[in-house]
Amino acid sequence: MEYSLKKNGFLVKTTRTVEEALTQLAFPIPFDLLILDVTLPDVTGFSVCEKVLTSYSQIPILFLTASDEEVNVIRGLDCGGDDYVTKPFKIGELCSRIRALLRRTQNTQTLTFGSLSIDTAANRVTVNGRTIDLTRAEYRLLCLLAKNAGIVVTRERILDELWDHAGDFVDDNTLSVYIRRLREKIEPDPAHPSYLITVRGFGYKWNA
Repeated sequence: MEYSLKKNGFLVKTTRTVEEALTQLAFPIPFDLLILDVTLPDVTGFSVCEKVLTSYSQIPILFLTASDEEVNVIRGLDCGGDDYVTKPFKIGELCSRIRALLRRTQNTQTLTFGSLSIDTAANRVTVNGRTIDLTRAEYRLLCLLAKNAGIVVTRERILDELWDHAGDFVDDNTLSVYIRRLREKIEPDPAHPSYLITVRGFGYKWNA
């Protein structure tokens, strides 16, 4: 399944124990989706789901189950799961369910970093509860970096992402201006940024 998901364009991290999974989830790099098997060697997927949602309430969870009995389906959804797929399944079906779940959850996602909050559904950014006025390009830049927290995003990738079909072109010099303006609006001390970090020779990294 890991091989098939990677072939379909997903970045996949597989763990073999509950402890390893919880350790991975504690890393600053956020996961977009968690796929949980109901039947595990030591505990049930339902137990893991409840543990995960205690600390990572925003991560969507897709259950894999060998049984489509209504009681298992209801229990999975009641304990915090977002969807389920019954074995045996075709990889195409699984990928479709994953994409649908990601679209649904990403449209309502709120990213919070200390006093900074990004409401992607409302396209609103607040600092200490105060709404920050950002241009469209500044907002897209912020979301790109924040959704890749802990990862160095190259200048080349940023320039590609900020290009859009409406003809808004961003060159290297303009990007530097956006970075400076964004820091002035969101950083407690723009001269010594704590969120938007420059990685010289590569690009920028959002410090979670």
